[in-house]
Amino acid sequence: MNINKSIAFNLLAVLVLGLSLYSNGQGQKGVSLDKIIARVDNHYILNSELEEMYNSYVSQGQRAPEKCQLLESLIINKMLLAKAEIDSVLVEDKDVDAELDAKMGYMIQRFGSEKNIVEAYGKSVDNLKAELRQQVKDQKIVEKMQHTISESEKITPKEVARFFNGIPKDSLPYIPSEVEIGHIVRLGTVTREQKEKLRQQLQDLKARAEKGEDFMMLAQIYSEDLGSAKNGGDLGFAKRGAMVPEFEGAALALKPGEMSGIVESQFGFHLIKLIETRGAEYHARHILLRPDYNKGTDMTSALRTLDSLRALIQSDTLSFAKAALDNSEDKETAETGGLIQDRSTGVGRLTLDASMDPALYFAIDTMKVGQISKPISYRTEDGRSAMRILWYKSKSEPHTANLKDDYEKLAQIVLSNKRNNALEEWFKKAQGDVFISIEPEYKNCKVLGLVKDDDL
Repeated sequence: MNINKSIAFNLLAVLVLGLSLYSNGQGQKGVSLDKIIARVDNHYILNSELEEMYNSYVSQGQRAPEKCQLLESLIINKMLLAKAEIDSVLVEDKDVDAELDAKMGYMIQRFGSEKNIVEAYGKSVDNLKAELRQQVKDQKIVEKMQHTISESEKITPKEVARFFNGIPKDSLPYIPSEVEIGHIVRLGTVTREQKEKLRQQLQDLKARAEKGEDFMMLAQIYSEDLGSAKNGGDLGFAKRGAMVPEFEGAALALKPGEMSGIVESQFGFHLIKLIETRGAEYHARHILLRPDYNKGTDMTSALRTLDSLRALIQSDTLSFAKAALDNSEDKETAETGGLIQDRSTGVGRLTLDASMDPALYFAIDTMKVGQISKPISYRTEDGRSAMRILWYKSKSEPHTANLKDDYEKLAQIVLSNKRNNALEEWFKKAQGDVFISIEPEYKNCKVLGLVKDDDL
């Protein structure tokens, strides 16, 4: 296997496994999936990991790479983790939490709502986050190691021009139309009446539990966290930091057997009962009631704010970027001046084709470049009702790639190639710093240019 080609694949595909179990809604398949097939220092690779990675491509209708290539990806991932331990490369908890929230947001968008996720997996969103946290942390460490290895690589305009001039003219790619679109999002507010209604419902349930009714039975009947409800609201043991702060703070203030007051979080309203604590972990049950974001959301304030911002922007009193930074409640895009980024590239230019969000596509289809839309309805990735205004910033015409218009894309390719070469050299040297062992059944894979037939 050509390691240079493999590394380019690894950088994009090695982390597919992280959420594959959850994103395709499938559990472990087959038998003997727990067998260890490779080891890198103290990091093990199971046959189930390889199979799940392979199945994640198949379930999404994609052509899966060869299993040898997937195994190499997993081994390179473990090598980066092992070397990170040796070199004391760490990531901050707040960065892990932010990445985890983003991934859960993607899951919510894919499944349509939190309720659908809970019903699909039989677990609360908080429990899923707790289970995924170590995977996300490992992913962040891998990314940091990759950055550390290749961050010194730079490119010059001459290198980009040399690369472009080396492409045969009849092989130059065709670039479709791309657009830059910004948005400013304002969330609807749950009405005071609905909040009071939910609080009173939970107060009534608390009173019933205090009079002797079984908390577990009440959770099974009334909780809208469907995953934990079937288990009497049981959330299992959670490590500190795994749950949202409001929930965790209230739970840890209780003594075993005690119930909390009504706790509001981003997920709704909770009534919590602490079961026990164990070191840095705690075990609780809860009853969750969620606001109805369709019937119980007041859009008056959001509409008024967006109308005012639109008027200020159109009169050149305020720039769209400044308005987004200070006012948009989509924090991911607020920091980019409201520009919506392509998730696969991280670039604020979207390909104008069927891959675009249909709601966005049809919205700008009625707009001209430079226009700002009136406030329109919007559903956030986590299912909340909102309003937004759109800014149709720019549109490029479809064309054959050229150095002037596509310099940024070409430069990214050249930089990626240089970084891949740096990573290739690093992997060659790093092999001597870590212990790598591969089961005999994969001896023909020649992972990283090596043939391993060690028994584990």
